[in-house]
Amino acid sequence: MFDVRWERPLHQAGSPSAMAVTARHLVVHERSTRLAGLEPVGGAVRWDVPVGTWPRAVVIEQPYCLVIPQNSGRLLCLDIETGEDLWQMEPGAFAGHVVVNEDLVLVGGWRGYTPLSALDLRTGAVRWRAGEHGSTVLPAATEAGFLVGKPGHESVRLIDRGDGRELATWSLPEPLAGPDIGTAFRAERGGGFLVRCGDRLVVRIALSETKAETVVRAERDLMPGAVDLCGGLLWLAERRGGFTVVDPSDGAGRWRVRHDRRFVPSVASVDGGFAIADEGGSLFRIDLAGAVHERVRITQRIRDVREQAPSRLVLLAKGSMIAVDVRSPGDH
Repeated sequence: MFDVRWERPLHQAGSPSAMAVTARHLVVHERSTRLAGLEPVGGAVRWDVPVGTWPRAVVIEQPYCLVIPQNSGRLLCLDIETGEDLWQMEPGAFAGHVVVNEDLVLVGGWRGYTPLSALDLRTGAVRWRAGEHGSTVLPAATEAGFLVGKPGHESVRLIDRGDGRELATWSLPEPLAGPDIGTAFRAERGGGFLVRCGDRLVVRIALSETKAETVVRAERDLMPGAVDLCGGLLWLAERRGGFTVVDPSDGAGRWRVRHDRRFVPSVASVDGGFAIADEGGSLFRIDLAGAVHERVRITQRIRDVREQAPSRLVLLAKGSMIAVDVRSPGDH
């Protein structure tokens, strides 16, 4: 059963890039220029600070919150507990991407407006800066460095976290998806990454291998941001509506979730199964065999669904943030 715990008006349309969720913290952009840190259980405001308009990225990396506002070339680093401004840095206009790897922040590369820069997470000091304005999908952090790739091109590169030099390259069978359709990289257990290519294809890159391996080719075109990993399964949101769920270890299909409306691409684990949402404002609870056990209309429109804690969800709605508890039918 889905129980709405609390709802907070944002006084603007919500954007997935302007929200970050962890077990202990919720951060959301609202009221045109404000960033608010919320207490997850009750939604109380912990802090509320001005940051600028429509962040292109909000990233929580304990004990920091990193923000890139749309109306400036600044990267802001805030204290996640208090909202205090710890440091600011100007990577350049339209930097877009922010990825953290231990004590390093990789920023830039969105549509090639700003070269990639690596910053010290604690101080904002520049460690290195790429020599050219290379475009990349949202990079992925690995133990060996960062995965980057130019959208529309048929290769992925691994660059060194220490100086940005190229360490390895993989050829792709189809052009890399991005930059405005969600991340092309999904991390797997064991050091591998699933990579979205073309309209229907997902391949695997293992850092220990030299070739990309095809995982699945969907039967239907996938929607923007279509790939998610949840509960050890690969969820592919289809452009015309519905999900195809695949075992990424062998590419075998598990089940399909059919629906006449498009689903939000993100998937959350809940007790005994999964929770997904359609764009029309409904939540679905699905068991481990793929059967739909519950469908509840929560709001007018859902833009994103995040797992905040076991069986607790945070929804980004048309103009609000909604916290939802998921209870098994036998719970009271």
